[in-house]
Amino acid sequence: MFADEAVIFVKGGNGGNGCVSFRREKYVPHGGPDGGNGGKGGDVIFSVSGKIDTLLDLTSRVKHIAENGAHGKGSTKRGRDGKDLIIDLPRGTIVKDKESGRVLKDMSTVDKSIVIARGGRGGRGNKYFASSINQVPRQAEKGKQGEERWLILELKLLADVGLIGMPNAGKSTLLSRLSAARPKIADYPFTTLQPQLGIVEVENYRRFVMADIPGLIEGAHRGIGLGDEFLRHIERTKLLVHILDVSPLSTLKPWDAYFIIRNELKLYNPKLTEKKEIVIVNKMDLLDTEAGNECIQTIEEKISKPVCPVSMVTGRNIVTLLSKIVSTLDEIQTKSCEFLCG
Repeated sequence: MFADEAVIFVKGGNGGNGCVSFRREKYVPHGGPDGGNGGKGGDVIFSVSGKIDTLLDLTSRVKHIAENGAHGKGSTKRGRDGKDLIIDLPRGTIVKDKESGRVLKDMSTVDKSIVIARGGRGGRGNKYFASSINQVPRQAEKGKQGEERWLILELKLLADVGLIGMPNAGKSTLLSRLSAARPKIADYPFTTLQPQLGIVEVENYRRFVMADIPGLIEGAHRGIGLGDEFLRHIERTKLLVHILDVSPLSTLKPWDAYFIIRNELKLYNPKLTEKKEIVIVNKMDLLDTEAGNECIQTIEEKISKPVCPVSMVTGRNIVTLLSKIVSTLDEIQTKSCEFLCG
């Protein structure tokens, strides 16, 4: 279970019971019924919050139950309504019914909040049942049960740029260089165990969101490695930055690694291969000039597209890469506007 998925149980509060009561006042020996209604149970509400970007808090607590409504009292006093339970979710969360698998809500389209489990109606007190033929009713209603359901929450990160590549290719390092994010970085595979988000700020107050998608390996679409759950985050990105590793210690040729990842994208969702892609070759500082030039030429011939050589350690071409990312995002935005405007 990763912080981008959570299985939870939600239940609206039960309605309070209606009250059986009769007036007891001086000089009124046969007071009529005055039992009040029970209060309504609280709702469970999902609210979109810009302050959180994972489902981590929900993975440690499974059951979420709103407060019950209070019971009615004499003197026609209505029970207090139960308090609503508000659960904050990051924008982009998909809410599914666990039993049917049906998508109930896409929180990326919700402005503020939705009620996901309604509280039960309060029961009616005996005053409600008084009539000309039953002036002394001794029955009242019980409150209704609140709605309950098991849910699957899936978070598809809303990022402009998705960093993809084999484990240990340098995705986390690039994210930390370009943004304020500080993902865990180490020299072994699967350092990143959950997607990391970073805000990249450029000139003229321009900013974009970059996501470090955990390392993919061959068979990821079938759940091998860190699993296909990470592939879904790529679906909502506008641009992919594909990082290749030219370290002599790498067990794969850069072009082989490239085609493995591209194939995984295709097997998961063919449309992913249609996304704009910038290919960068990392760890160029480990090669001398001649070997580096030969390596770049070979990679470009093998994958049939230009690449950008960089070094996360020395900072080589990082500014050039950032400029390329911004210009490509602008190009995507322009084409999107042209499509929408006809």
